[in-house]
Amino acid sequence: MAPMSAPVNSDRPFLNRRLAAFGTTIFAEMSALAARTGSINLGQGFPDTDGPAEIAEAAVRAIRDGRGNQYPPGPGVPELREAIAAHQQRFYGLGYDPDTEVLVTAGATEAIAAALLALLEPGDEVIALEPFYDSYAACIAMAGAVRVPLTLRAPDFRPDLDALRDAITPRTRLLLLNTPHNPTGTVLTPEELAVVAELAVERDLLVVTDEVYEHLVFEGGHTPLASLPGMRERTVTISSAGKTFSFTGWKVGWVTAPPALVSAVRSAKQFLTYVSSGPFQYAVAEALALPDAYYTAFRADLAAKRDLLTEGLTAAGLRVFHPQGTYFITTDISPLGEKDGLAFCRALPERCGVVAIPNQVFYDDQEAGASQVRWAFCKKTEVLREAVDRLRAL
Repeated sequence: MAPMSAPVNSDRPFLNRRLAAFGTTIFAEMSALAARTGSINLGQGFPDTDGPAEIAEAAVRAIRDGRGNQYPPGPGVPELREAIAAHQQRFYGLGYDPDTEVLVTAGATEAIAAALLALLEPGDEVIALEPFYDSYAACIAMAGAVRVPLTLRAPDFRPDLDALRDAITPRTRLLLLNTPHNPTGTVLTPEELAVVAELAVERDLLVVTDEVYEHLVFEGGHTPLASLPGMRERTVTISSAGKTFSFTGWKVGWVTAPPALVSAVRSAKQFLTYVSSGPFQYAVAEALALPDAYYTAFRADLAAKRDLLTEGLTAAGLRVFHPQGTYFITTDISPLGEKDGLAFCRALPERCGVVAIPNQVFYDDQEAGASQVRWAFCKKTEVLREAVDRLRAL
């Protein structure tokens, strides 16, 4: 006779205290709300069209040819690592050795997690731009480190560089930057980055930069922090294929950094996914070699969609903060007499049949973002037009 199972001691929560505060992501909640109500989902940042057909065909070809159907090499397939190195050289004049200075990851999210788990000790402080993408806070917590927000405030969302200097303490180990910045659309200027670089060198800090929207800068251009004097040696640069090529489900990201930093990140990464996305790695290698015309057309298409949604949100009575990059628009709902972005977004599907994301979930200081709402414009033009029509009900 099988023994009866003993009840689990319920006095201790199953989820450890470092993650207990995070719960289900806002993206899961709002996407489920969109599906349940049949609303247009302008919340989660994924395109509703696939990327270039020839790149999809490259993935099919890799599968048929038996390339990547088994475990790919731990650092990533050589073809992709070489393509990533060539991309950094082509666009930014940054030279990286594909064998020792490039690591392929399961999207940028894993790259961020692996970098923070590898480079931080419990009690280390991490300064990050607030509002921050939700995985940042969770990954810092998993590493046992302490996040120190540098708040970007409306209406311009520029970093206070004096406040950054004051935030650095003897316990500060790392700066976590995101430019172009999600959710505000801010793109850090070369002058701002120069001050960050000066501080990093002066205080001997490591920097992890999330640059997944590098090819979606509508005004000016993108400057990698690693291209500034003294920064290549201390910067882990992260990007991915999902945003640039509209294949977010492939989850192909990468790290470029000096050998010692890549080795450290790989030490953590190997115990996360180990490897991933085998056939897609070969396809992304071909995508990175697409001609300049692709990148120009991609940016122009998203800029037109940004302008379309901006006009619609303004007409609906919202205050729009004009984004310089990414494919998100932040608005203030105060002109509508609203104060609580979370309540506004939860009610919006019933009011208008549209879903958005409340920015306050990206803040430690939730009052700073309480009336802000983020909208994604990486959708078909006709979908955006329908959303604009629905938002007139506001």
